[in-house]
Amino acid sequence: MPNLSDAVAVLDELYPPQWAESWDAVGLVCGDPAAEVRRVLFAVDPTQAVVDEAVAWGADLVVTHHPLYLRGTTSVAATTAKGRVVHTLVRAGIALHVAHTNADHADPGVSDALAEAVGLKVTGPLVADPTDPAGRRGSGRIGVLDEPMTLTAFAAQVAAGLPATAAGVRIAGDPAALVSRVAVCGGSGDSFLAAARDAGVDAYVTADLRHHPASEASEAAPPALVDAAHWATEWPWLDLAARALTEAAGTRGWQLETRVSTLVTDPWTGHAPMPYTA
Repeated sequence: MPNLSDAVAVLDELYPPQWAESWDAVGLVCGDPAAEVRRVLFAVDPTQAVVDEAVAWGADLVVTHHPLYLRGTTSVAATTAKGRVVHTLVRAGIALHVAHTNADHADPGVSDALAEAVGLKVTGPLVADPTDPAGRRGSGRIGVLDEPMTLTAFAAQVAAGLPATAAGVRIAGDPAALVSRVAVCGGSGDSFLAAARDAGVDAYVTADLRHHPASEASEAAPPALVDAAHWATEWPWLDLAARALTEAAGTRGWQLETRVSTLVTDPWTGHAPMPYTA
């Protein structure tokens, strides 16, 4: 059975911390490196509900995509929501480890899992990492569909491939336009709108598209835009990461159980449809 330092070493091999953006906060948040690890829970967000799930399941380690503290703090008092998360973890003897932009840039990483979930065969990164001689790592991915389909049909395929959220999936573009070659970026991806256009893709799947960047991109179309919930576009990576850790444990002879949280931690909890005609 591995200890926490063993498990973290494997996670750091899969998602090296040096691949993270300079502003990011990845790695071990809390936990005793000498503690044994038998059960690992994977989740997108380190929310109280996820931590409560970890406690109920008897997890020894929680691996999340999003950091608990992205910016510095001077207190982990239980008077705050994040402080309560820390206290719950420590009381239960559960460690927390974060793989964020290092998992985004990995091969395979967050956008590879997103591409697979929406029916694409990956051909390469959207923005390549110049330090990768193989040309596989980087931000976002470009992929192709088995057969061209309309934007409306593709949006439906995206919605079916991702976990359901209140917001659903939105599109910007001609609903009847054919889509074949697609760029994807798990999480907030409007900073790569120009890269998607330069790549000559038919559509770009990402999350958190703001009004002005989306409006300007639509005016300069193509590509068409497909906007899903941030949490939903990153959730498929959890299974990929859990499988990778399980496989690594098997090669090392470790008895390790992994689980992917299905709790919906997208912050939006409802949607009121409005009569609308395009």
